[in-house]
Amino acid sequence: MVLGTTSGAGKSWLATALCRWYARRGLKVAPYKAQNMSNNARVVPGLGGRTGEIGSAQYFQALAARVQPDVRMNPVLLKPERDTASQVVVLGQVRPDLMAVPWRRRSEQLWPPAREALHELLASHDLVVIEGAGSPAEINLQHSDYVNLRTAQEAQAACLLVTDIDRGGAFAHLYGTHALMPAEVRALVRGFVLNRFRGDAALLAPGPQQLQGLTGVPTVAVLPMWREHGLPEEDGLYDEAAGGGEGLHIAVVAYPRISNLDEFQPLRRLPGVRLTWARTPAQLERADWIVLPGSKHTSGDLAWLRAQGLDAPIRRHVALGRPLLGVCGGLQMLGRALHDPHGVDGSGPGLDLLPLETTFDPEKLLRPGRVGFETLQAPWAELSGLACAGYEIRHGRTRAVGECVPALRNAAGEAIGWQHGPVLGLYAHGLFESPEVLRALFGVSVPALDQVFDGMADFIDRHVEPGVLEGLLTAA
Repeated sequence: MVLGTTSGAGKSWLATALCRWYARRGLKVAPYKAQNMSNNARVVPGLGGRTGEIGSAQYFQALAARVQPDVRMNPVLLKPERDTASQVVVLGQVRPDLMAVPWRRRSEQLWPPAREALHELLASHDLVVIEGAGSPAEINLQHSDYVNLRTAQEAQAACLLVTDIDRGGAFAHLYGTHALMPAEVRALVRGFVLNRFRGDAALLAPGPQQLQGLTGVPTVAVLPMWREHGLPEEDGLYDEAAGGGEGLHIAVVAYPRISNLDEFQPLRRLPGVRLTWARTPAQLERADWIVLPGSKHTSGDLAWLRAQGLDAPIRRHVALGRPLLGVCGGLQMLGRALHDPHGVDGSGPGLDLLPLETTFDPEKLLRPGRVGFETLQAPWAELSGLACAGYEIRHGRTRAVGECVPALRNAAGEAIGWQHGPVLGLYAHGLFESPEVLRALFGVSVPALDQVFDGMADFIDRHVEPGVLEGLLTAA
């Protein structure tokens, strides 16, 4: 199990690398995180033949482990809709009944399905790589912390505790976290990991040795800073300027409830592309492309977009014939109107840049599969006729109400994308993860995810003390 001293310490990254490291040794490996809080989600096989959704981090960890992702790998997913409310997804399905349950009582209801999923994975795999959440030392939450404390005890997991040394105070973070954990979980910690270190690791001495003297836990790895590993970030936004300097400037509007932003990771790695996250009009004015990404709360993010004055530069961009792409919630914003008869998201006028109207349905549509582009006009003509993988994850149901060319269809032949001049709206997520799409639009591609996972496994193989990873298999 990978625990962290804080959110963002590197738990997801390290767990993913471990999944590939152990899988390459012939073990049948599964990832697991009892509860994830993220608006980055993927559509995967669920229970009883249904499709479901899990956090993107566990999806990528499953791919790294070379196993089919499924809903048991992230049995509880919380998708924030506003500062004080989140959609609750249990074993891949939305549970509206749990949204109003107070947090501490909700935990008691969520632990049983999470525990059952954990035991099913343990029974059917040689090894389960478990990711914790936040910190296991939140003493105000310990009695309800099933994501770290109960899971660690239930699995009797051999635990690594990782900290981000680039933030400063790493030894204090490790010591304090270790000291504040319950004794029964503290006894499971087998090693400390210093992540994102810059410089000569020899300069850390005698810190690791002193820390071991205080805690009895050795520092088993010092991982150098490595920004370009290629794995999409689990939470938050990437760097403000996240691409290769001069060249094509793509601005992604970063509204508060942005979702599925991990699908833009390939753009961040393309040579000659500069990817930025835009929150002000000035950040949009000189963009070659503008992208309206997915949103967990379309009407709220659209209101925010208008309040920031971003609608005016978007309209100027379109008037100049420059490409504008809307994905899922972004597509819905581009239409004429949002209708919400069931109180799912919110009603109101759209940006009226595509002749579409969207009605929100209480039932979430989750659909993976192949999608195919129709014949498109400039500036999107290079996509014409392409087929690739994609996934749909939405409450909205959209229909054309004016002259609008269907641009994309799913495997059932249903139109899930439309073009009008330079404006393209698509319901399919994940298209930039397709080498065919990248080559068509940019003339280049990026290393496949499988290469990324191998690179991560090689990295920890070099920087974890010899024998430690093998030893964890029998340490608990």
